[in-house]
Amino acid sequence: MELYLDSANLKEIEEGFKLGFLNGLTTTPTFMQREGVTDIDGTIVKLSKIVPVLQIEALGNTAEEVLKEAERQLKLGLDPKKTVFKIPVSLEGVRACKMLRNKGYLVNVHLVYTLQQAYMAMQAGATYVCPLVGRLQDQGHDALALVEQCVTAVEYYGYDTKIMFSSVRTTEHVRNAINIGVHTITVPLKILKSLTDNNFTQLGTDQFITDTRLMTVRVREAINGVNPVVSADTRLTDAIIKMTEYGFGAVTVTNPDGSVKGVFTDGDLRRLLSKDREMLSKKMSDLTYKTPVSIDSEVLLNDAAAIFKKTSVDTILVTNDGKPVGMLDIQDLKG
Repeated sequence: MELYLDSANLKEIEEGFKLGFLNGLTTTPTFMQREGVTDIDGTIVKLSKIVPVLQIEALGNTAEEVLKEAERQLKLGLDPKKTVFKIPVSLEGVRACKMLRNKGYLVNVHLVYTLQQAYMAMQAGATYVCPLVGRLQDQGHDALALVEQCVTAVEYYGYDTKIMFSSVRTTEHVRNAINIGVHTITVPLKILKSLTDNNFTQLGTDQFITDTRLMTVRVREAINGVNPVVSADTRLTDAIIKMTEYGFGAVTVTNPDGSVKGVFTDGDLRRLLSKDREMLSKKMSDLTYKTPVSIDSEVLLNDAAAIFKKTSVDTILVTNDGKPVGMLDIQDLKG
Protein backbone atom coordinates (compact mmCIF):
# COMPACT_ATOMS: atom_id res chain seq x y z
CA MET A 1 0.00 0.00 0.00
CA GLU A 2 1.43 3.36 -1.03
CA LEU A 3 1.74 5.94 1.74
CA TYR A 4 1.26 9.62 0.95
CA LEU A 5 1.47 12.65 3.22
CA ASP A 6 -1.53 14.99 3.04
CA SER A 7 -0.36 18.56 3.71
CA ALA A 8 0.68 21.97 2.39
CA ASN A 9 2.71 22.94 5.46
CA LEU A 10 6.37 23.12 4.43
CA LYS A 11 7.72 22.25 7.89
CA GLU A 12 5.40 19.25 8.10
CA ILE A 13 6.39 18.14 4.62
CA GLU A 14 10.11 18.39 5.33
CA GLU A 15 9.64 16.50 8.60
CA GLY A 16 7.50 13.79 7.04
CA PHE A 17 9.80 13.10 4.11
CA LYS A 18 12.79 12.71 6.41
CA LEU A 19 11.31 9.27 7.07
CA GLY A 20 12.61 8.30 3.66
CA PHE A 21 9.83 5.94 2.66
CA LEU A 22 6.80 8.08 1.84
CA ASN A 23 5.65 7.61 -1.74
CA GLY A 24 4.47 11.15 -2.29
CA LEU A 25 2.49 14.20 -1.27
CA THR A 26 -1.14 15.17 -1.82
CA THR A 27 -2.18 18.77 -1.38
CA THR A 28 -5.14 21.00 -2.19
CA PRO A 29 -5.83 24.70 -2.82
CA THR A 30 -7.68 24.72 0.51
CA PHE A 31 -4.58 23.47 2.35
CA MET A 32 -2.47 26.12 0.64
CA GLN A 33 -4.93 28.90 1.49
CA ARG A 34 -4.88 27.85 5.16
CA GLU A 35 -1.10 28.03 5.16
CA GLY A 36 -1.16 31.55 3.75
CA VAL A 37 0.26 30.60 0.34
CA THR A 38 -0.01 33.41 -2.21
CA ASP A 39 2.38 32.11 -4.87
CA ILE A 40 0.72 28.81 -5.82
CA ASP A 41 2.99 28.10 -8.78
CA GLY A 42 6.13 28.84 -6.79
CA THR A 43 4.95 26.59 -3.98
CA ILE A 44 4.17 23.75 -6.41
CA VAL A 45 7.64 23.96 -7.96
CA LYS A 46 9.26 24.02 -4.52
CA LEU A 47 7.30 20.99 -3.35
CA SER A 48 8.09 19.07 -6.54
CA LYS A 49 11.77 19.26 -5.64
CA ILE A 50 11.18 17.87 -2.15
CA VAL A 51 8.86 14.91 -2.70
CA PRO A 52 9.04 11.77 -4.91
CA VAL A 53 5.55 12.27 -6.38
CA LEU A 54 3.42 15.40 -6.13
CA GLN A 55 -0.37 15.34 -6.51
CA ILE A 56 -1.80 18.78 -7.32
CA GLU A 57 -5.11 20.22 -8.45
CA ALA A 58 -5.89 20.87 -12.12
CA LEU A 59 -9.10 22.88 -12.23
CA GLY A 60 -11.32 24.02 -15.08
CA ASN A 61 -14.95 24.25 -16.11
CA THR A 62 -14.40 22.06 -19.15
CA ALA A 63 -12.18 19.14 -19.95
CA GLU A 64 -10.21 21.33 -22.32
CA GLU A 65 -9.59 23.88 -19.57
CA VAL A 66 -8.42 21.14 -17.19
CA LEU A 67 -6.00 19.82 -19.82
CA LYS A 68 -4.74 23.32 -20.52
CA GLU A 69 -4.15 23.97 -16.82
CA ALA A 70 -2.30 20.66 -16.37
CA GLU A 71 0.00 21.43 -19.28
CA ARG A 72 0.56 24.96 -18.00
CA GLN A 73 1.71 23.52 -14.69
CA LEU A 74 4.01 21.06 -16.43
CA LYS A 75 5.69 23.98 -18.19
CA LEU A 76 6.72 25.26 -14.75
CA GLY A 77 9.29 22.49 -14.82
CA LEU A 78 7.33 19.61 -13.29
CA ASP A 79 8.22 16.04 -14.23
CA PRO A 80 5.14 14.39 -15.83
CA LYS A 81 6.27 11.03 -14.45
CA LYS A 82 6.28 12.41 -10.91
CA THR A 83 3.22 14.67 -11.09
CA VAL A 84 -0.37 13.52 -10.58
CA PHE A 85 -3.17 15.90 -11.56
CA LYS A 86 -6.12 15.85 -9.20
CA ILE A 87 -9.49 16.41 -10.87
CA PRO A 88 -12.82 16.64 -9.00
CA VAL A 89 -15.20 14.01 -10.33
CA SER A 90 -17.82 15.28 -12.80
CA LEU A 91 -18.78 14.50 -16.38
CA GLU A 92 -16.27 17.07 -17.63
CA GLY A 93 -13.81 15.83 -15.01
CA VAL A 94 -13.82 12.22 -16.24
CA ARG A 95 -13.64 13.45 -19.84
CA ALA A 96 -10.59 15.47 -18.83
CA CYS A 97 -9.19 12.40 -17.10
CA LYS A 98 -9.39 10.43 -20.36
CA MET A 99 -7.76 13.28 -22.32
CA LEU A 100 -4.88 13.54 -19.84
CA ARG A 101 -4.41 9.77 -19.71
CA ASN A 102 -4.28 9.65 -23.53
CA LYS A 103 -1.26 11.96 -23.27
CA GLY A 104 0.36 9.73 -20.68
CA TYR A 105 -0.30 12.05 -17.74
CA LEU A 106 -1.13 10.70 -14.25
CA VAL A 107 -4.59 11.54 -12.89
CA ASN A 108 -6.31 11.31 -9.51
CA VAL A 109 -10.09 11.67 -9.76
CA HIS A 110 -11.08 12.76 -6.26
CA LEU A 111 -13.97 14.13 -4.18
CA VAL A 112 -15.60 10.76 -4.82
CA TYR A 113 -18.70 10.03 -2.74
CA THR A 114 -20.42 7.19 -4.64
CA LEU A 115 -19.52 3.94 -6.35
CA GLN A 116 -21.00 5.29 -9.58
CA GLN A 117 -18.60 8.21 -9.53
CA ALA A 118 -15.71 5.84 -8.86
CA TYR A 119 -16.80 3.60 -11.73
CA MET A 120 -16.83 6.50 -14.20
CA ALA A 121 -13.33 7.50 -13.09
CA MET A 122 -12.06 3.92 -13.46
CA GLN A 123 -13.61 3.64 -16.89
CA ALA A 124 -11.90 6.89 -17.89
CA GLY A 125 -8.57 5.36 -16.92
CA ALA A 126 -7.89 7.26 -13.70
CA THR A 127 -4.55 6.42 -12.12
CA TYR A 128 -6.11 7.01 -8.71
CA VAL A 129 -9.68 7.19 -7.46
CA CYS A 130 -10.02 8.94 -4.16
CA PRO A 131 -13.07 8.50 -1.86
CA LEU A 132 -13.16 10.90 1.11
CA VAL A 133 -13.75 8.68 4.12
CA GLY A 134 -13.82 11.26 6.91
CA ARG A 135 -16.17 13.59 5.07
CA LEU A 136 -18.51 10.73 4.16
CA GLN A 137 -18.65 9.57 7.76
CA ASP A 138 -19.35 13.14 8.89
CA GLN A 139 -22.50 12.96 6.73
CA GLY A 140 -23.54 9.63 8.24
CA HIS A 141 -22.58 7.44 5.26
CA ASP A 142 -20.90 4.02 5.40
CA ALA A 143 -17.65 5.27 3.92
CA LEU A 144 -15.74 2.05 4.56
CA ALA A 145 -18.29 0.07 2.57
CA LEU A 146 -17.82 2.44 -0.37
CA VAL A 147 -14.03 2.11 -0.27
CA GLU A 148 -14.33 -1.67 -0.10
CA GLN A 149 -16.70 -1.66 -3.07
CA CYS A 150 -14.22 0.45 -5.06
CA VAL A 151 -11.38 -1.97 -4.30
CA THR A 152 -13.59 -4.91 -5.29
CA ALA A 153 -14.53 -3.22 -8.57
CA VAL A 154 -10.88 -2.62 -9.47
CA GLU A 155 -9.98 -6.22 -8.75
CA TYR A 156 -13.08 -7.77 -10.33
CA TYR A 157 -12.98 -5.77 -13.57
CA GLY A 158 -9.22 -5.46 -13.80
CA TYR A 159 -9.06 -1.68 -13.93
CA ASP A 160 -5.55 -0.18 -13.88
CA THR A 161 -6.59 2.15 -11.06
CA LYS A 162 -5.44 2.54 -7.47
CA ILE A 163 -7.99 3.31 -4.78
CA MET A 164 -6.71 6.04 -2.49
CA PHE A 165 -8.10 6.19 1.06
CA SER A 166 -8.30 9.91 1.92
CA SER A 167 -9.78 12.33 4.47
CA VAL A 168 -8.06 10.35 7.23
CA ARG A 169 -9.07 11.52 10.69
CA THR A 170 -7.81 8.80 13.04
CA THR A 171 -5.29 5.96 13.31
CA GLU A 172 -8.30 3.65 13.13
CA HIS A 173 -8.83 4.88 9.58
CA VAL A 174 -5.37 3.64 8.68
CA ARG A 175 -6.18 0.22 10.14
CA ASN A 176 -9.44 0.24 8.16
CA ALA A 177 -7.53 1.00 4.96
CA ILE A 178 -5.11 -1.87 5.56
CA ASN A 179 -7.92 -4.31 6.29
CA ILE A 180 -9.90 -3.26 3.21
CA GLY A 181 -6.84 -3.62 1.01
CA VAL A 182 -6.71 -0.19 -0.58
CA HIS A 183 -3.79 0.53 -2.87
CA THR A 184 -2.89 3.97 -1.49
CA ILE A 185 -3.57 6.08 1.57
CA THR A 186 -2.86 9.76 2.20
CA VAL A 187 -2.43 10.75 5.84
CA PRO A 188 -1.94 14.02 7.77
CA LEU A 189 1.39 14.26 9.59
CA LYS A 190 -0.25 14.24 13.04
CA ILE A 191 -1.83 10.86 12.31
CA LEU A 192 1.28 9.58 10.54
CA LYS A 193 3.45 10.32 13.56
CA SER A 194 1.12 8.44 15.90
CA LEU A 195 1.05 5.20 13.89
CA THR A 196 4.02 3.70 15.74
CA ASP A 197 2.82 4.77 19.20
CA ASN A 198 1.88 2.09 21.71
CA ASN A 199 2.20 2.26 25.48
CA PHE A 200 3.32 -1.37 25.82
CA THR A 201 5.98 -0.85 23.16
CA GLN A 202 7.25 2.23 25.01
CA LEU A 203 7.34 0.38 28.33
CA GLY A 204 9.30 -2.47 26.75
CA THR A 205 11.72 -0.09 25.06
CA ASP A 206 12.31 1.83 28.30
CA GLN A 207 13.01 -1.44 30.10
CA PHE A 208 15.51 -2.51 27.42
CA ILE A 209 17.30 0.84 27.69
CA THR A 210 17.42 0.65 31.50
CA ASP A 211 18.70 -2.93 31.51
CA THR A 212 21.35 -2.14 28.89
CA ARG A 213 22.45 0.85 30.96
CA LEU A 214 22.80 -1.36 34.05
CA MET A 215 25.09 -3.74 32.16
CA THR A 216 27.28 -1.19 30.40
CA VAL A 217 27.55 1.98 32.50
CA ARG A 218 29.86 2.31 35.48
CA VAL A 219 28.80 4.08 38.65
CA ARG A 220 31.25 6.96 38.11
CA GLU A 221 29.55 7.68 34.77
CA ALA A 222 26.09 7.79 36.32
CA ILE A 223 26.66 10.18 39.20
CA ASN A 224 25.91 13.80 38.39
CA GLY A 225 29.27 15.24 39.45
CA VAL A 226 27.99 16.71 42.71
CA ASN A 227 29.91 15.44 45.74
CA PRO A 228 27.99 16.48 48.91
CA VAL A 229 30.73 16.44 51.56
CA VAL A 230 31.23 18.24 54.87
CA SER A 231 34.10 17.85 57.31
CA ALA A 232 33.60 16.40 60.77
CA ASP A 233 34.16 19.80 62.42
CA THR A 234 31.24 21.35 60.51
CA ARG A 235 28.30 22.47 62.64
CA LEU A 236 25.06 20.62 62.11
CA THR A 237 23.26 23.80 61.08
CA ASP A 238 25.87 24.44 58.37
CA ALA A 239 25.63 20.84 57.23
CA ILE A 240 21.88 21.24 56.80
CA ILE A 241 22.47 24.31 54.64
CA LYS A 242 24.97 22.34 52.56
CA MET A 243 22.46 19.51 52.09
CA THR A 244 20.01 22.05 50.69
CA GLU A 245 22.65 23.59 48.42
CA TYR A 246 23.71 20.20 47.08
CA GLY A 247 20.11 19.16 46.45
CA PHE A 248 20.63 15.78 48.12
CA GLY A 249 18.87 14.35 51.14
CA ALA A 250 22.27 13.38 52.51
CA VAL A 251 25.87 14.54 52.98
CA THR A 252 29.05 12.59 53.53
CA VAL A 253 30.98 13.45 56.68
CA THR A 254 34.75 13.09 56.32
CA ASN A 255 37.63 12.75 58.74
CA PRO A 256 40.61 15.13 58.54
CA ASP A 257 42.44 12.65 56.27
CA GLY A 258 39.54 12.65 53.81
CA SER A 259 38.29 9.20 54.72
CA VAL A 260 34.60 8.61 55.33
CA LYS A 261 33.34 9.07 58.89
CA GLY A 262 29.73 8.51 57.99
CA VAL A 263 26.70 9.68 56.05
CA PHE A 264 24.15 12.08 57.52
CA THR A 265 20.64 12.04 56.01
CA ASP A 266 17.51 14.14 56.30
CA GLY A 267 16.00 11.14 58.09
CA ASP A 268 18.76 11.36 60.70
CA LEU A 269 17.98 15.05 61.09
CA ARG A 270 14.29 14.40 61.78
CA ARG A 271 15.13 11.75 64.34
CA LEU A 272 17.62 14.01 66.13
CA LEU A 273 15.26 16.98 66.30
CA SER A 274 12.44 14.82 67.62
CA LYS A 275 14.68 13.96 70.60
CA ASP A 276 16.67 17.10 71.29
CA ARG A 277 16.52 20.45 69.49
CA GLU A 278 19.77 21.43 71.19
CA MET A 279 21.48 19.07 68.75
CA LEU A 280 21.53 21.91 66.22
CA SER A 281 24.45 23.47 68.08
CA LYS A 282 26.52 20.29 67.80
CA LYS A 283 29.25 19.51 65.30
CA MET A 284 29.08 16.58 62.90
CA SER A 285 31.90 14.93 64.89
CA ASP A 286 29.59 14.79 67.94
CA LEU A 287 27.18 12.47 66.14
CA THR A 288 27.37 8.71 65.81
CA TYR A 289 27.15 7.05 62.42
CA LYS A 290 26.30 3.65 61.08
CA THR A 291 28.49 2.11 58.42
CA PRO A 292 27.22 3.81 55.25
CA VAL A 293 25.89 1.91 52.28
CA SER A 294 28.59 2.49 49.71
CA ILE A 295 29.85 1.32 46.34
CA ASP A 296 33.07 1.67 44.40
CA SER A 297 32.93 4.11 41.49
CA GLU A 298 34.36 1.59 38.99
CA VAL A 299 31.69 -1.12 39.32
CA LEU A 300 28.74 -1.44 36.93
CA LEU A 301 25.30 -0.07 37.73
CA ASN A 302 24.11 -3.67 37.90
CA ASP A 303 25.90 -3.97 41.24
CA ALA A 304 24.35 -0.72 42.42
CA ALA A 305 20.88 -1.97 41.47
CA ALA A 306 21.45 -5.08 43.59
CA ILE A 307 22.45 -2.92 46.57
CA PHE A 308 19.41 -0.67 46.18
CA LYS A 309 17.18 -3.73 46.11
CA LYS A 310 18.86 -5.37 49.10
CA THR A 311 19.06 -2.31 51.37
CA SER A 312 15.93 -0.36 50.27
CA VAL A 313 17.90 2.90 50.46
CA ASP A 314 17.40 5.71 47.92
CA THR A 315 21.00 6.98 47.87
CA ILE A 316 24.34 5.18 47.93
CA LEU A 317 27.71 6.69 48.81
CA VAL A 318 30.18 6.37 45.93
CA THR A 319 33.87 6.03 46.81
CA ASN A 320 37.20 5.74 45.04
CA ASP A 321 40.10 4.34 47.06
CA GLY A 322 38.02 4.85 50.18
CA LYS A 323 37.42 8.55 49.48
CA PRO A 324 33.92 9.93 48.75
CA VAL A 325 33.45 11.04 45.14
CA GLY A 326 29.68 11.45 44.96
CA MET A 327 26.24 10.06 45.66
CA LEU A 328 24.27 7.68 43.47
CA ASP A 329 20.51 8.22 43.58
CA ILE A 330 18.20 5.36 42.67
CA GLN A 331 16.85 7.50 39.81
CA ASP A 332 20.37 7.61 38.32
CA LEU A 333 19.93 3.96 37.31
CA LYS A 334 17.52 5.10 34.60
CA GLY A 335 19.74 7.86 33.25
